[in-house]
Amino acid sequence: MKISVILCTYNRCQILAKALESIAAQVLPEASEWEVLVVDNNSQDQTRSVVDDFCCRYPGRFRYLFEARQGLSCARNAGIREARGEILAFMDDDVTVEPTWLRDLTVALHKGEYVGAGGRVLPNWDCSPPRWLPLKDRYALAPLAVFDLGLEPGTLAEPPFGANMAFRKAMFEKYGDFRTDLGRCADSMLSNEDTEFGRRLLAAGERLRYEPSAVVYHPVSENRVQKQYFLTWWFDKARADIREFGIPTDTRWFVAGVPLYLFRRLAVWTLRWVVAVRPAQRFSCKLKVWRSIGEIKECYRLARQAKRQRERCNASI
Repeated sequence: MKISVILCTYNRCQILAKALESIAAQVLPEASEWEVLVVDNNSQDQTRSVVDDFCCRYPGRFRYLFEARQGLSCARNAGIREARGEILAFMDDDVTVEPTWLRDLTVALHKGEYVGAGGRVLPNWDCSPPRWLPLKDRYALAPLAVFDLGLEPGTLAEPPFGANMAFRKAMFEKYGDFRTDLGRCADSMLSNEDTEFGRRLLAAGERLRYEPSAVVYHPVSENRVQKQYFLTWWFDKARADIREFGIPTDTRWFVAGVPLYLFRRLAVWTLRWVVAVRPAQRFSCKLKVWRSIGEIKECYRLARQAKRQRERCNASI
C-alpha cells in the first residue's frame, strides 16, 4: 500500500531542508512504496530550489507541487488531490521526524481497523522555557504545537495535530477536504483546520489511533515563547473555535449578535487580570481576556455576515 507524505511550506526555505533531510532518512520495509509531496504555497523565497535539490538527490522519492491559493488548508487540499498514496501522512515544514516516524505512524492504517492516526509532537527547545509557562499543562503548550498523550498506544478520543497525523485517502473522499475558512493563511495564526477534520471523523464513528512511537520534534525558538505570541495565538484560536462551531446559541440574550454572557466573561477575566498578584496567574488571566475578545470579535463578524446575507435574500424576493 503506497504512502504519500504531504509537507506544505511557505517562505521557510532556510529550515525546510532540515525537515526534508529527516524525512529522507526514513527506515521502512523494503517493499514499502512511499513518496514525499512538497506543496509550495506561493513562496517568494528559494523554496523551489531547495525542493529541486532533493528531487535530484532522491529521484522518484520527492515531488514538487505549487499551489498559488494562499492558505494551509488550500495547500493541504492540493496535496491530497495530487498524492498517489492510499495513506496520506502530514508533517510541517519546520519539524524533524524520527527515522521510524512514517512506519510507526501508518502501521495501524494498513489493517483497516483505524482510518487515521496521530503521534507525539515534542518541543525541541532552542532556549530556556520562561517561568510564566506551565510546562506540565499540555493545553498551555498548545501554541507550541505540543501533542503528547503519554507512552501508551491506543484509540484516540481527540483529534491529532497537523504536524503529525495520517489518514486513509478515502476519508477525504468520503467526508470532504480541510475547511479553507480555517487554518493558517500567510501571517494569520487562525487554526483548527486539522483538528476540525479529526473531529469530523470521530463524530461519524470512525476510529483514530494514537501511536506514541511516531515522534515529531517541533522547534521552540525564543521568539515563540514571547507573551505577545501566546496572546495572538489564543486570540486567533478563539476566533477559529467560533468559526468552527458557530455562534453559541445556549442563551436568550444577545448584543449586536454576540451572546451577552461573553461580555460578562470578558469583564470577569479582566477584573481577575487587574487584581492578580502572581505573574503567572496574572498572565493566565490576560490570556483568557484575549481569548474572550477573540470570541466576541468572531461572533460579531459572523452575525454581521448573516445579516447581510438575509438582506440580500430579502432584496431578491
